[in-house]
Amino acid sequence: MTWHEIEREQLAQALRDVTPDAPTLCEGWEARHLAAHVVLRERSAVVGAGIAIPALSPRAEAAIARLADQASTEGAYRDLVARVADRPPRWHPASWVGEFANVVEFFVHTEDVRRGAGPVPARELHPGLVEALWSHLPRAAKGRLRTVPVGVVLARTDGIRRHLSTPKADYGTVIVRGDVGEIVLYLLGRGAAADVRVEGQDDDVATIEAVLPSR
Repeated sequence: MTWHEIEREQLAQALRDVTPDAPTLCEGWEARHLAAHVVLRERSAVVGAGIAIPALSPRAEAAIARLADQASTEGAYRDLVARVADRPPRWHPASWVGEFANVVEFFVHTEDVRRGAGPVPARELHPGLVEALWSHLPRAAKGRLRTVPVGVVLARTDGIRRHLSTPKADYGTVIVRGDVGEIVLYLLGRGAAADVRVEGQDDDVATIEAVLPSR
């Protein structure tokens, strides 16, 4: 199995472990909304487009809400989670992109469910998954960093570093330190639940924290 397939299973199991109304790290979403998002992301052209095209976001959000409403009972929720565990149909673009689009997505959403009710011990990640996340992180974080004028360097706890972005104008550079999984969560907007340390000049740290707050 590839890492995105393994992480799909991890996500499905995390959803099975909670109730339909369990909180998640996605603001306004319970577990059933997150499950509906994953299912429709891989099966609905409108929801898939709504992720990339802001004008379609209201229609995508309405479709997710409708499916989530249908999964408010335990039985209906379990059926929805079973669909999360299934691969997307071959006709959908999500079936073609595999690791490129899904390994970070499924890892983050698993943690959205696991950490939604409060702090839990971090998962011990396989070294292969760590490297897969590290490889796909720059692309996954690109949108979040577009409006951040400070430079960003990532520093793993094993000493490996990556220059992620260059400072603009008179801004400096900050260093984000932590395990790879925690850095992923921070850069994908889950900083309040991630164990990272952001270092740099006070003004630069405040600038990135305004967009990507940490705990």
